[in-house]
Amino acid sequence: MATKIRLARFGSKKRAFYRMVVADGRFSRDGRYIEVLGQYDPKLGIANANIKADRVKHWLACGAQPTDTARDIIRKIVPNQ
Repeated sequence: MATKIRLARFGSKKRAFYRMVVADGRFSRDGRYIEVLGQYDPKLGIANANIKADRVKHWLACGAQPTDTARDIIRKIVPNQ
């Protein structure tokens, strides 16, 4: 099972917010996931993202591959990643 750290879209039309989740790479963007790692609201910016740094480090150590957007958020939130 190839796990990915990615953003799942929530919210209503034109008022989107995202959850950073760990999911199997075969599932759809908003489909089934393994664990929620935090939330990100693009209107508030990356500085206000609520991400569990210890769980992100755990999943990266287990071999989960972040998507490009998730990688950018992780680099700004989680130190030494």
